[in-house]
Amino acid sequence: MAFDFDFDLLRELTETSGVPGYEDRVRDHVRAVFDEAVDEVRTDSMGNVIGTVEGSGDYEVAVAAHMDEIGFMVKHVTDDGFLKVDALGGWDPRVLRAQRVRVHTQQGDLTGVIGSVPPHTLSAEDREKDDAVEDVVIDLGREGDEVEELVAVGDLVTMEQTTVEMGDTVTGKALDDRVCLFAMLEAARELTDPEATVHFCATVQEEVGLRGAQALGVDVDPDLAVALDVTIASDVDGVEADKQVTRLGDGAAIKLKDGSVITNPKVTRRLRDVAEAEGIAHQLEVLPAGGTDTAAFQTANGAKPVGAISIPTRYLHTVTETAHGDDVRAAIDLLAAFLASEDGGHDYSL
Repeated sequence: MAFDFDFDLLRELTETSGVPGYEDRVRDHVRAVFDEAVDEVRTDSMGNVIGTVEGSGDYEVAVAAHMDEIGFMVKHVTDDGFLKVDALGGWDPRVLRAQRVRVHTQQGDLTGVIGSVPPHTLSAEDREKDDAVEDVVIDLGREGDEVEELVAVGDLVTMEQTTVEMGDTVTGKALDDRVCLFAMLEAARELTDPEATVHFCATVQEEVGLRGAQALGVDVDPDLAVALDVTIASDVDGVEADKQVTRLGDGAAIKLKDGSVITNPKVTRRLRDVAEAEGIAHQLEVLPAGGTDTAAFQTANGAKPVGAISIPTRYLHTVTETAHGDDVRAAIDLLAAFLASEDGGHDYSL
């Protein structure tokens, strides 16, 4: 499938490393796009990047998507040269065995693997033990003395994975939330002469508690906020229909609620009206758990009307996150059309 969007940019964003608090490399890509697409670019002291497109009116809209991915920080180097790590974000330890990683040191990036003991040598008791993130051990294939010289406590670890086309989908690491960051950047490229001033906000530290968006909400005081994030698509064998949340290929998801926010019903209705008027495929999202930057904008600077657009994604918080190309395109189109139609004339008060 030839995707109807800039796949090379999406691949760059997803393959780039950037754990919470250390989003520098991703920030460089965002600034490069903003330099060509917006009227003003600034970065706050926490690392959020705001690209502003000036509108002809006084109404202001903020759009947010986060730059960070889940990863690890080195907390200890053993005498034998193995690394013990602390999680940055929520990991399912079951997916970590035998994965390849990148260790980001002051002297450059090193390849490592998360070790896994062969089943032949496991006792019956060991086989029954649950995996735990604190048990992760990273092997760099080097002697202990060399590792001590190369790696320091506080160095960062990300998963090593390429982003590829797979049928009608794209799969790789860090689609959470780089695929939505990408959709936001594409919408910024496509938005011309809006009536509303739009602040496109690439946020930090979402995976450890929406921290970047909360701080951003002190400086950016919009009349309306819309966040973009991935959402669960468990539309696979063995999962009951009511637990699938969304389905790949059915369009962009318009969020009704998640574990952190109930979106403004008038904003949700407007998103649905725009999608229907423009013929953009869409579905509704009721997410029972998990939070997004949407919630931070609702609380950081007083009561704000908020809405959210999600991209359905399978296998979240793994290295094989998978999204449908049509859903990515639908999210871009819905965001761009919604922003182009915002002129301050819609009443979102309840």
